Order: sequence, then structure tokens, then C-alpha cells
Amino acid sequence: MPKLSRSSKPLQYTMTTLSQTKELFRRAEAVCFDVDSTVIREEGIDELAKFCGVGDAVTEMTRKAMGGSMTFKTALTERLSIIRCSREQVNKLITDHPPQLTPGIRELVDSLHQRNMKVFLISGGFRCIVEHVAAQLNIPQHHVYANRLKFYFNGEYAGFDESQPTAESGGKGKVISILKEQYGFKTVVMIGDGATDLEACPPASAFIGFGGNVVRQQVKERCSWYVTGFGELIEELEKI
Repeated sequence: MPKLSRSSKPLQYTMTTLSQTKELFRRAEAVCFDVDSTVIREEGIDELAKFCGVGDAVTEMTRKAMGGSMTFKTALTERLSIIRCSREQVNKLITDHPPQLTPGIRELVDSLHQRNMKVFLISGGFRCIVEHVAAQLNIPQHHVYANRLKFYFNGEYAGFDESQPTAESGGKGKVISILKEQYGFKTVVMIGDGATDLEACPPASAFIGFGGNVVRQQVKERCSWYVTGFGELIEELEKI
């Protein structure tokens, strides 16, 4: 499923050459990954909708939102109002249908960690699912930035935390700005499959497009380094 663009404005993206992007990746202090269709093979909100029996309705909502007239937050609000998942349903989804890691991601994250590069997960999806992914990859929970679902005391759906930067248009770029300020990073690389990942550069120093699960033509055409497997990135790190 194509990802929503968070705004109807033209994509603002600073292009680096292929050799510049590779050099920035080799000397990155931090590497930030999108999660849905990048670190994992599926789209979390679609899987949650299917599990709750409203997959078709949410797919239709996504299609309507692709027109660009709807902000990311509005689209997220409306899709979640269709799903209305309980805490129990979310927990059962993670137990019965855990997110499927993309082949090679575990090895890539290990390679980054071995070189003392910090790894962060930045997702427009849900923290409860992304934390499960982070745990499998030995990524600290405080390196996870994602949207928080809210539940009433009886476990019924109560909305989501709208104060999270990932709930806003341009949220991934906001998170990278926060990371640069908090940690003093000079070189941060963003890796992802979608338009919202591309839009995070700048403030990211470079962007690497990933098409191993789904190819988004707009992204492929607009980035200098586009890969369909993580092996190519591991090979690049081995040149250090």
C-alpha cells in the first residue's frame, strides 16, 4: 500500500551524490530507520486493521487520503477511529502475528552497533509494535520514536497521543532535529521506503531509499542511493 504523504506541498529533499551518500553513511554517528515496509515487511496499521476485521475499510480510507487534501494526523485519526482496537487486540496481534523482520536487517543493525553507530527507529506506526521490533534488534527502547495508542482503564480504545512529533506532518524530520540537538550528532543518515522518510533530509545529512519490500517510484527517482536489500549497506560498512 502506498504511504501517505504528510502534506500536499512538493517534497523538499536535499540531494547528495551517490559517492557523498556512501561516505556519509560510512562515517555516520547515527542511523535512523523507518519501520513499516523497511525494518519489517508489512505496514503495521494495515495488519492491525485486518486483525480487527476492518482491513478493507482502512484501505479505502488510505486511498481517499492519497489525494493530499488530508494531513497525516487527520488520516491517522480517521483510520484509527475505524479500527478502534482494544489493548487486548493489540497484544494478541503481537503474540499471534508478530512483525516479520526484513531479511538482513538484524545483520545490518549488528554491523552498525559494532562500529559504535547509534541506531534509532522512527515510525508513524505504533510504539507498542515498534518496541517489540526494537527488542529483537537490541535497540534500546529510548531509541524508539513512534505514536502511542491510548486506552481507557477497561482496555477500550481511547485515541492516540497527539503530542508525539511522529503524529504530525514532517514528524520524522522533527525527531532527527531533536536527536541532533540532544546528542550533538553532526552526521545522521535516514533509511526508509516512503515519501515521509525522504522528507526528513534535511535535517538528516543523507537519505538512503529502500525498496526491498515495496518500491515507491517517487522515492526511487528522487534519491541518489536506492537499495533493494540490506546486504549492499553491510558491504559498504565493511570498507571502513
